[in-house]
Amino acid sequence: MNHAPVLPPRLVFTDLDGSLLDHDSYDWSPAKPWLGRLAAAGVTVIPVTSKTRAELLSLRLELGLARSPFIAENGAVIGLPPAWQHARLDRDPAAPHGLVIKTPGLDIGFIRTRLEVIRERLGVRFQGMGGMSLDKIIALTGLSEPAARQARVREGSEPLIWQDDDAALSRFRQALADDGLQLTRGGRFWHVMGEVHKGASVDWLIERFTSLRGSRPLTMGLGDGPNDVPMLDAVDRAVLIPGHHGQRVEVGNPMLYCATGDGPRGWVEGLEHWWGDEIPEAVGDGANGKERER
Repeated sequence: MNHAPVLPPRLVFTDLDGSLLDHDSYDWSPAKPWLGRLAAAGVTVIPVTSKTRAELLSLRLELGLARSPFIAENGAVIGLPPAWQHARLDRDPAAPHGLVIKTPGLDIGFIRTRLEVIRERLGVRFQGMGGMSLDKIIALTGLSEPAARQARVREGSEPLIWQDDDAALSRFRQALADDGLQLTRGGRFWHVMGEVHKGASVDWLIERFTSLRGSRPLTMGLGDGPNDVPMLDAVDRAVLIPGHHGQRVEVGNPMLYCATGDGPRGWVEGLEHWWGDEIPEAVGDGANGKERER
């Protein structure tokens, strides 16, 4: 009797803005059929984003990813749903939404305090999100007012608009490093955070999955920005999506596919390239259907 080979479990780690979500409209409808295919095949899709936990709680429901873990604020926040929690180490019956939150970086209060000290000491010019009006955040991001309010609820990183020259930026970066902080470039903002990044948190989740399930998953990562490079270098298969940020993005992963389409069209293109012959098409749309956990 012939038996079909047992395929290893799979995880998809995906950036949101400019990748799964369109950079300008935040539309993700082109990705719905593939989200349905992945859900039907039991493949967990994990958002890895600069967005906040507050933004992700509602967005995960919309995308049909409510039972997936997530990485927020470029790696500074990791959210674990019940299926990803160790019974003895993580479970908290009082946790809102059943989530346990890990914060491998530094607290936002410390980050903002040090930013003000560095600003005064160096005389550099920038504006952090914590000091922006709600109207300015809406103008910069195109978010609705409720979503912009959620974007201001930071836990481990501070987005900022740089308003000085490159020489000042180099001094600023060094001063941050002296305080145990780093500067990461995203699609719209620079992000100041502790010594964490998307790749480190992706590695952490891969190890957590392996310890819970007993086998290491095959992984894919999809992103468009410089802040996605650590994530793309941490996975088995990578997809670089053309960005709207105008920044050079260099990925070291030899298993890299460079999509031609942008946003969710490039996202779909990358999945078709790597797994189009391996993940069966789902019956119907399925993007918001019931997810199956491995």
